[in-house]
Amino acid sequence: MRRRTLLTGLVLAPVVGRAAVAVADRLIHTIRAQLDAAPPGPVLLASFPDRAANAAFPKFAPVNDPAAYTYDNALAGLALLAGGYGLHAARIADALAMAQVHDPNYNDGRLRNAYRAGPTTLPIALPGWWDARSNQWAEDPYQVGSETGPIAWAILLWTALRDAGINSERYEAAAMRAAGWIIAHCRADNGFSGGVFGFPPYPQKLRWVSTEQNTDCAVAFGRLHLHDATAHAATFVHAMHDAHSRLFAAGLTPDGARNDLIAADANLWPYLAGLANAAVLTPTLAALGWPRGHPNGIGFSAASQGIWIEGTSFAVLALRRAGQATQSRRFFATASKAIAPDGMVMTTMSTTLATGLTVGPGSGSAAFTYYRVPALAPTAWAALAGLGANPLHP
Repeated sequence: MRRRTLLTGLVLAPVVGRAAVAVADRLIHTIRAQLDAAPPGPVLLASFPDRAANAAFPKFAPVNDPAAYTYDNALAGLALLAGGYGLHAARIADALAMAQVHDPNYNDGRLRNAYRAGPTTLPIALPGWWDARSNQWAEDPYQVGSETGPIAWAILLWTALRDAGINSERYEAAAMRAAGWIIAHCRADNGFSGGVFGFPPYPQKLRWVSTEQNTDCAVAFGRLHLHDATAHAATFVHAMHDAHSRLFAAGLTPDGARNDLIAADANLWPYLAGLANAAVLTPTLAALGWPRGHPNGIGFSAASQGIWIEGTSFAVLALRRAGQATQSRRFFATASKAIAPDGMVMTTMSTTLATGLTVGPGSGSAAFTYYRVPALAPTAWAALAGLGANPLHP
């Protein structure tokens, strides 16, 4: 099953350059090769497969070495589907569905933020590592938690495969169970809150509300015809838009205050999802590095001092949708230059990249930082950009 036959559930731009498609094919081949190297059956891919590169950053490894993040794998599945490899994408989708049904602690439809990379077998394995300093097995509270956004992206993969006619009933059921968990546990007065953080049986509720994650939810719920939930998420996204600056705030803090951080996903994803118009592009690119300092890419947020390849790649899709072909080609060239020798795309052009966010529920949580390593998510986004495939179409 090859490209042009399995594109239901994604929208391709009308004109995609041959060179960009060739790069996308190369990246999809890299993702597919990792799947082909695993035994047949459900499998989740390592988000950061180059352990030698990871080891250069002690704060990053070994925590992330065994991790297969749900969001990253959903993106990889969507890229495979866009590239015409629906049955490969289904192996990832099957792994996520299996993890949902056989969670070691819960039976309520949620997904974890990450699982252990590799073939998915029972019992479901969560990521972890041996901590030599404390002489014990360790797990990360974020990885074992469940955030709204990653679960919504799993729904996007399941529904895209459903619409392509692959395991339709199974993926519809998995998507509905996941959506049910978000609606039951994360619905707030304004939008849907972040999810939960930490270890069972009593993880901590994340009370912040994210523009990006509500964009994900609006699209995911829309694919499932959950009209009330769709409207609830979309209303929050619209409320985060500032008519004067034409920018979206990042969301609400845990105490309900507006978080005015300008972030790439919070501004460009609403446009890709049909929740904003093209007027958001110019101020977003200006705030995130273009034309100030980085004319051919953007940072994660206004707090970044460098280029974030993942965001630069989905900016390609936004620019192309807005008819800004020249700038989209320049951005895609930046992503293409970030391909590592192993065929994966680097997270950033800098050694480290600040995001302006933290990992965890409180102000004392660790800073969320990107490290320059090859990674699955930017590889998948660059492949989608090369194909002109918008996974967030409404």
